[in-house]
Amino acid sequence: QVQLVESGGGLVQAGGSLRLSCATSGRTLTMYFMGWFRQAPGKEREFVAAVGWSGSYGPYADSVKGRFTISRDNAKNTMYLQMNSLKPEDTAVYYCAAGRPDNYSDYKKYDYWGQGTQVTVSS
Repeated sequence: QVQLVESGGGLVQAGGSLRLSCATSGRTLTMYFMGWFRQAPGKEREFVAAVGWSGSYGPYADSVKGRFTISRDNAKNTMYLQMNSLKPEDTAVYYCAAGRPDNYSDYKKYDYWGQGTQVTVSS
């Protein structure tokens, strides 16, 4: 059994920053790919960023490239998403996921999910 728990969401003004965390428990995910996805009301869940097991490979969606940074600390079983220069269009529920996807940007390829954390960016 694997549990993923996100934290760090909240309300922030445009241009501000937030740091999301995803704590894992129940099973070591050291060899798993991990990712962040987000879902705004009425929209499909979309890829934000992903990170390989060593932390050295981290693709990003074009919409967040240069503003968001993904990282993971396997010793702490935690993944992070540092979000800077936030925009109102970043408003969504953010989910962390883990798995061994053959397509890191496809949310259907991930096995484990957190419950999500709300991020709201006001203009």
